[in-house]
Amino acid sequence: MDREFFEEKLDELVRELGALPDSTHQKFLNIANQHKDNQKKLKKSLSALQDSLDYLRISVKYLIFDLEATRRENSYLKKLLEDNE
Repeated sequence: MDREFFEEKLDELVRELGALPDSTHQKFLNIANQHKDNQKKLKKSLSALQDSLDYLRISVKYLIFDLEATRRENSYLKKLLEDNE
């Protein structure tokens, strides 16, 4: 079930709740609105999590690159020291 289908069905349910008595209607309408708000918060949280994961991936790639460069530099410097001895 995709997000658009779910939102469409939720909107349809809210419209159908309009035919209920006021007290019941208001109760279900509040629940539906809370669900929409929770869904928006979840979407925002997932987006922030994805951004954090992307940043972490880039950071790890940079650290690996830096480690490899440091190893090459150390090897080069060791070779220079051995050649000077």
